[in-house]
Amino acid sequence: MRKNQHVTPHSGGGFQVKGAGNSKATKIFDTQREAIAYGRGIAKNQQSELVIHNIKGRIREKNSYGNDSYPPRG
Repeated sequence: MRKNQHVTPHSGGGFQVKGAGNSKATKIFDTQREAIAYGRGIAKNQQSELVIHNIKGRIREKNSYGNDSYPPRG
């Protein structure tokens, strides 16, 4: 099943990678950079989307690693 992966601030400090709809974090990291790298690997493997949130929890970036319904035009 393809679940979008979210990189969000963790309540205990640091950042977490969490599958969409999951109640628990997949993994917790000290830095956002580490969480993004881990989440990107999962998103590529599942051909899903990586959604990166800033420290306040707002979406700052999205990256799609699956079949893009709006691919860039050449």
